[in-house]
Amino acid sequence: MSGACCSPSSPGPDDEDPGNSISIGGRRVDGEMVVIKGGTFSMGSNHPLARVFPGDAEGPARRVRIADFRVAPTAVTNADWAVFAHETGYRSHAERFGWSFVFAGFLEPNPLVLTEAVASAPWWRKVFGASWSNPEGPGSSVDTRRDHPVVHVSWRDVTAYARWVGGRLPTEAEWEYAALGGRAESIWPWGDDFRPGGQIKANIFEGSFPDHDTAADGFAGTAPVTAYDPNGYGLYNCVGNVWEWCADWFGVDHSSKSPVNPVGPDRGPGRVVKGGSYLCHDSYCNRYRISARTFNTPTSSTGNTGFRLAADV
Repeated sequence: MSGACCSPSSPGPDDEDPGNSISIGGRRVDGEMVVIKGGTFSMGSNHPLARVFPGDAEGPARRVRIADFRVAPTAVTNADWAVFAHETGYRSHAERFGWSFVFAGFLEPNPLVLTEAVASAPWWRKVFGASWSNPEGPGSSVDTRRDHPVVHVSWRDVTAYARWVGGRLPTEAEWEYAALGGRAESIWPWGDDFRPGGQIKANIFEGSFPDHDTAADGFAGTAPVTAYDPNGYGLYNCVGNVWEWCADWFGVDHSSKSPVNPVGPDRGPGRVVKGGSYLCHDSYCNRYRISARTFNTPTSSTGNTGFRLAADV
């Protein structure tokens, strides 16, 4: 498992980059992005209602200044990734390894699908044949999920995609600033009440984890990338749905970072992921919050982690 409970890790070498030969392709993303005007904000959280995890080093809250940048309004979709894979021949880490991690609740008994349980989190299965195009393993497909976020892609995979479209991953600070949508600070992109007036705002695990997802929010598993209302900047699903890879290495010492356009340490246990996913549940992981953070290793892929793109102005 990774340093948190949210996603398991693959043991591949950190410096393995199957996408290092990918160059800018025919598709550019600049015109599809939202321009975010830079400014100063409070990064991290000391909020008494946030229920932070001390080991995540989510706090203390600190003042950070961000320069102007661009960010995609949605996560990259299965349809987007299919074009990339077709035009470049790129094979993800899951495809090269021959397996990826899948939530056990999605698996029907099938003697033809080989799986191994993760000992420390038995709701995760190592599924042979699982990949971005077969998200639950052999026999599954994304044909009806073309507008859902691509998953089973590693940090190395998504940086190859970003290189191809002439973009990059957002830094953790940029991601958090954009997710606030112009608010000075709040737990979620829309405020401090998770379900204001009973209105559903995000895709998380509803019911009794890990045995029964009621899908009260409309989805068991991923949702379309434009599901629910966008934040003040027009960004969709900044919390819930899928974890999103960031550029930074994960670190816990914020005192050493510059207060202007901060980035993570030179090395760490994994790369930062933000936003939580459809598997987040209050009983074990309330990390579906703007300031929440965790990490995974650069070659890991799971069924609840995707990404959105950023770019310089």
